[in-house]
Amino acid sequence: PFERLAEWMSAAPARLAGLERKGAIAVGRDADLVIVDPDREVTVDGSHLYHRHPVTPYHGATLKGQIAMTILRGETVFEHGQCVGRPTGQLLSRS
Repeated sequence: PFERLAEWMSAAPARLAGLERKGAIAVGRDADLVIVDPDREVTVDGSHLYHRHPVTPYHGATLKGQIAMTILRGETVFEHGQCVGRPTGQLLSRS
């Protein structure tokens, strides 16, 4: 169910990687959040993906659920379908 998505995509991978400051909303953790509109439909266009290789088996497919905003360490980095601000990536290491 949709309610388990945060566990599957955030908390469990953070535990597996030993990244104690990731994967939960709590004091002392990074403020990493994704705001999702679960009812919005979107047609996937591989040329508009934000990763190194815009190849996807979902190109042309209509999927339900769209990311509305991404917040990384308390700073908005994605909003209204666009990356905003400057790149702020950091190398993460086990705690």
